[in-house]
Amino acid sequence: AKFVSTISLLLGTSITISSNHWVMAWAGLEINTLAILPLISKSHHPRAIEASTKYFLVQATASTLLLFSSMTNAWFSGQWDITQLTHPMACTLLTTAISIKLGLVPFHFWFPEVLQGSTLSTCLLLATIMKFPPTTLFYLTSPSLNPTLLSLMAVASVALGGWMGLNQTQVRKILAFSSIAHLGWMTIILIYNPNLTLITFYLYTMTTSAIFFTLNVTNTLKLSTMMTAWTKIPSLTSVFMLTLLSLTGLPPLTGFLPKWLIIMELTKQELTMMATIITLLSLLGLFFYLRLAYCATITLPPNFTNYMKQWQTNKLVNLLTTTFTTLSIMLLPLSPMILTIP
Repeated sequence: AKFVSTISLLLGTSITISSNHWVMAWAGLEINTLAILPLISKSHHPRAIEASTKYFLVQATASTLLLFSSMTNAWFSGQWDITQLTHPMACTLLTTAISIKLGLVPFHFWFPEVLQGSTLSTCLLLATIMKFPPTTLFYLTSPSLNPTLLSLMAVASVALGGWMGLNQTQVRKILAFSSIAHLGWMTIILIYNPNLTLITFYLYTMTTSAIFFTLNVTNTLKLSTMMTAWTKIPSLTSVFMLTLLSLTGLPPLTGFLPKWLIIMELTKQELTMMATIITLLSLLGLFFYLRLAYCATITLPPNFTNYMKQWQTNKLVNLLTTTFTTLSIMLLPLSPMILTIP
C-alpha cells in the first residue's frame, strides 16, 4: 500500500508540473491528495485520523476553487491553457486556491495541525514534495497574478510564521511555521523573478529534508527529547545545529543564498521598504531556530540519561541524511552555478 501511494504521489506531481491544460493539472493535484491520505492516517492514532480529515477537507476545497477559477477563465476567454489566465476574477480565485494548498496566511490554519498528527516521514512529504505542484502552478501563472495581494500575503506569512513559532515546544509545529515563513519569501518575489521562487523552493526543500532525516534518525518529536538526543549520535547533532542555522539564512551557509538574492531583487525593483520589513520579520524565525540549535547541542538535561551509542543500520537513510546535510551547509560558494538551474 505504501508503494502504491508513493508511486501515485510521483505520478500526480509529474502530471501537474508537465501539463498545459487546467483539467490535467487539477487531476494531478487530486491524485496527490488521495495518495498522501493513507500515509497520514496509517498510524491509526486519533490525531492522525483528525489530521487526514482536515487535510482532505482543505485540499478538496482548494481543488474546487481551482477548477472553478479555470472554468471561469475558459468561460470568458475560451482558453484552457494554464499560461493564458486573463480574467481578473479567475486570477483572484486561483491565488486563493493555491494559497490554501500551500498554507499561506490567511489560509495556514490546517498546516501545523496536519503536520503535528503525522509521522516525521509523512511530514517531510507534506512540507516539500506536496508543495511542488502548487508552486509550479504559481510559477506558470505569475504574469497574471495580483502583485499587491501576493505581497500582502507574503509579508503576513513571514510575520505569522515567525510569531507563531516562538512559543511552540513540538518540533513538527515549529517546522510547520518555518515552512509558512519560507513560503512568504517565495511568494514575495514570484511576480518580479519567478525563477528565484523556484531556486528558493529547491534550497528550502533540501535543507528541510536534511532536518527531517536527522530528526527521524534521533527519533526527536519535541524540545525536551531533543536535549537528550545528542547522546545518541553526537556528531550528527553537531551538524544538525549548522543545518538549522542554514534554514535561518545565516551566511556563510547555503540558506543565506535565496534570502540574499530575494533582497537584492526587491531592491532592484525599488521595493526597499518591503525588503526591510521581511528581513526584520525573519529575525523572529532566527530566534526559534537558535532555540532549537541551543536545545540540540548546548543544553545539558538535569537528569542525565545513559544511552547506548546507536549502530547505524539503515544505510539508505544515513546516505540521504549525510548528502542533504552537506548540501544544505556548503553550497554558498557554488551560487553562480545554482543561479543557472531554472
